Amino acid sequence: MLRQAAGHMRGLLARRASVAVTSSAVRMASQGHEVSETVDMSRPMYYDRADVPLPDKPYKDLLTDADKSLKQKEKGPWTQLSKEEKIALYRLMFCQTYPEMKQKTSEWKTVLGGIFFFLGFTGLVVWWQRIYVYPPLPKTFEGDSQAMQLKRMLDMRVNPVQGFAAKWDYEKGQWK
Repeated sequence: MLRQAAGHMRGLLARRASVAVTSSAVRMASQGHEVSETVDMSRPMYYDRADVPLPDKPYKDLLTDADKSLKQKEKGPWTQLSKEEKIALYRLMFCQTYPEMKQKTSEWKTVLGGIFFFLGFTGLVVWWQRIYVYPPLPKTFEGDSQAMQLKRMLDMRVNPVQGFAAKWDYEKGQWK
């Protein structure tokens, strides 16, 4: 009984999800927005990575007539190929060479600029809050009030074992 109910709910949810996906796609298409196509991740894809020397598929799938003749020439002896032809064959299979993959980029400048921008913005927010949001500091934070509080604590002999009173010489009236 429980399995039948679960199967029925799964079917309803699947139908509802498919209707929601199709209706949202139709709605977006009707509003002039492009609907992006999904990528089939089960098919081989090309990628340049230094840790994976051979990608799943070649860089160029669709070959021109010149590329096809070069591929036919590749099947023969490589001593008859010129340097330019060897480079063109390499570029058919791979987009970048290892030195090109390992070449440093200036992306760190963008990241550092973003960090400094957000730090500056945060500083402005904190400054604005100190001026307009937080109330003014109480008078007990002023130097005179703090001196009076300290004198009162010493007169009351607060924490005489390890605190203020332990570090105050009551006979001489000064700090030990």
